[in-house]
Amino acid sequence: MANTMQFDLVSPERRLASLQVSAVQIPGADGDMTAMPDHAPTITTLRPGVLKVEGPEGTSEYLVTGGFAQIGADTLSVLAEKAIPVTEVTRAHLDELISEARSSHEAAKGQEHTSVVDDAAKLLADMEALGTHMGL
Repeated sequence: MANTMQFDLVSPERRLASLQVSAVQIPGADGDMTAMPDHAPTITTLRPGVLKVEGPEGTSEYLVTGGFAQIGADTLSVLAEKAIPVTEVTRAHLDELISEARSSHEAAKGQEHTSVVDDAAKLLADMEALGTHMGL
């Protein structure tokens, strides 16, 4: 068993990380999970949350708003809708994300399908919970 795996994190705006890691905690849409070397191949969607990366050089955290993670035995690629290093997140960033989620929720209320409204409400709740989790 290898001690590390290749980790890549990209968003439409930029590449945020490309490094060797020992574990990555992922905010999966179906629940949090931890990917480590020799993980079974998996693809999962992300929910808004904090992605925590542990490696030989220490730990780093990224706020992600959604996207996908593709996990393999020796690689993990995360394609995030939006991603920001937690050290760079300000209250203004979080307020903007909450405002976008609130607008999506209001727009969804006019939809016939209740699942669309439920998804938008969950997104809004996840964004608001991020502020509490991060102490902002």
